Amino acid sequence: MPTRRTFLGASTSAAVCAGAGSPLSAAPPAESSPFKLGVASISFLKFPRERAIAMSRALDVHFINIKFLHLALDSTPEQIRAARAEFDAAGLTVLGGGLIPFDKEDEADIRHKFEYAKSAGFPLIVAGPTHSTLPLLEKYVREYDIRLAVHNHGPEDKQFPTPQSALAAIQGMDPRVGLCVDVGHTLRAGADPVASLAEAGPRLFDIHMKDLQRAVKWEACPVGDGVMPVTAMFRQLRKQGYAGGVMLEYETDEDNPFPGMQKSFAYMRGVLAGMNG
Repeated sequence: MPTRRTFLGASTSAAVCAGAGSPLSAAPPAESSPFKLGVASISFLKFPRERAIAMSRALDVHFINIKFLHLALDSTPEQIRAARAEFDAAGLTVLGGGLIPFDKEDEADIRHKFEYAKSAGFPLIVAGPTHSTLPLLEKYVREYDIRLAVHNHGPEDKQFPTPQSALAAIQGMDPRVGLCVDVGHTLRAGADPVASLAEAGPRLFDIHMKDLQRAVKWEACPVGDGVMPVTAMFRQLRKQGYAGGVMLEYETDEDNPFPGMQKSFAYMRGVLAGMNG
């Protein structure tokens, strides 16, 4: 968490903008930037839902993907509706939920998680399936009409370490089955993030944005401080007409993520402003 002075200052600024009827976001206008810069709520790993919402507002973020840490998978429908109302009241557009694991060949478990996503109003599930569960999920994607994005998890992942491995597995599946490209894990696994985004093409549903100090090591840092080719990625996304979420997944400084997240959004917004002239 930021210091009390830093956090309250940012919160006050957001509140002043809201009270004046001005946009909360410091990002380029929506019409000049098709990307939905947002936050994956796992960035607020050690904070409860209300604090995650407050920090998202203080970051001038309009879009969020909800991790089950902030909306438990075993919540009742009433609890889910109440939680979703908190995000809506804060002016946050929920682009999806996840990462949701699908590591059991248990259709009751799969249905429960799709029911959870339906109740929460998720248009997208960021999923962690296995090679054996992935074919089962396609049936539920069709039944519930909820898109599913397979998330790659780097060299330690025995299932889908790279976007390319996930892309190969979903070939021929319903077009509502696609990818969530985690660019940090992509880089660690030895794949080119820019090329990976291009190869995903219309199957690219979501992006987890992060930066690393070195390509093959898990040494996360604020976006712009590392080796991630951020500008080249945004140029590629614009070239291919991507208009989905670019969700900051900030997995460092767990006790005080706000300053690094603030710096990351400032850098990304600066890159987009430069691209827009």
